[in-house]
Amino acid sequence: MKQEKFKVLLYLKKSSPDKSGKTPIMGRITVGQSMAQFSSKLSCTPSLWNPRASRLDGKSHEAVATNAKLDKLLLAVNEAYDTLIERKQPFDAEAVKNLFQGGMATQMTLMRLFDRHIEEVKARVGIDVSHRTLPNYLYTRKRLTEFIKKNSNSSDLAFSQLNEQFIREFQDYIILDKGLSVETARHYLALLKKICRIAFKEGYSDKHYFANYPLLKQKENPPRTLSREEFEKIRDLEIEEHRWSHNTTRDMFLFACYTGTAYVDVVAITNENLSKDDAGDLWLKYQRGKNGKLCRVKLLPEAIELIEKYRNKSRQTLFPKMEYNTLKWNLQSIRQMLDIPVLTYHMGRHSFSSLITLEAGVPIETVSKMLGHSDIKTTQIYARVTPKKLFEDMDKYIEATQDLKLVL
Repeated sequence: MKQEKFKVLLYLKKSSPDKSGKTPIMGRITVGQSMAQFSSKLSCTPSLWNPRASRLDGKSHEAVATNAKLDKLLLAVNEAYDTLIERKQPFDAEAVKNLFQGGMATQMTLMRLFDRHIEEVKARVGIDVSHRTLPNYLYTRKRLTEFIKKNSNSSDLAFSQLNEQFIREFQDYIILDKGLSVETARHYLALLKKICRIAFKEGYSDKHYFANYPLLKQKENPPRTLSREEFEKIRDLEIEEHRWSHNTTRDMFLFACYTGTAYVDVVAITNENLSKDDAGDLWLKYQRGKNGKLCRVKLLPEAIELIEKYRNKSRQTLFPKMEYNTLKWNLQSIRQMLDIPVLTYHMGRHSFSSLITLEAGVPIETVSKMLGHSDIKTTQIYARVTPKKLFEDMDKYIEATQDLKLVL
């Protein structure tokens, strides 16, 4: 198809000023010999209009805001023209106008895709997505909306308006303007990268804008685990019987130490998650709330004792329902009673990984299956060498090599 001459002209409709004296900005699309007029749905103060540049002069709020919207409008017109060229079919100015006006209303933009993905995440909470995941998306969306408003005075952007400079400036906005940590910035950028990857995969964007942009280096924070002494302090702590909430919290924490369950799982497991093998041993089998992976743990006598302690036919779950904030505050009280520097529920899962299993010689591949990790590299984080294990391994090494002789 022959490529016709294409032009977009913006001009003022001076015969129709509004009550404030501002004049509507009109547009005219020319393709070859055909022309089509359209309204930009924008108005401006006539004295600011520069007909040669088709922009407003100056750096006033009106000029900056209107020029940004005009840039977005012209970009949409040019995208409509390029789309029609790619179809290799004859078209005129009216076809460009119709595609552009429909595209502006229906095209998938950055924030529309972000909102769509948030709704998808909401629908999966409690199935294969943790309840802690959704707030991360909402916080990221809030910061991104603030940045777009500040940077381009708009509520949304087309994917074609993104570039590496936009990403870099968003990163600086999070760290310098908002004063948030590098870890938080990395997390926000990782979610933005995910949205851009979806846009590229589904054809809303012609390139993946994070392809050559490295995320900030992630700070390595080794998981916090209990020492043997701290674990025994919590296990042997005597709490008054009337403080049933604290007693229940301590027992649920110990159950995490014996089985590796996270909070989202321990409050959801029921009798249906218990089963016996051919030898009559009791197993806990459940799907992780975080990633849906199957966890299988042969229950220790201590874990079985806790299950029996809280068994109640009127309740489906193995343990009483306890809100996370209540559990968190109870753990802080227990921490203060025992003078332990840090105590969170997830430390029980970490302690099962290292203190209960790996230090006891359980193979790391087995521990990975018990914990429901998607990648064994995650389990390897817990495989730290403690002094106790170092001495034990050295004793085994000396015993295994005592009969070897050096031959020169």
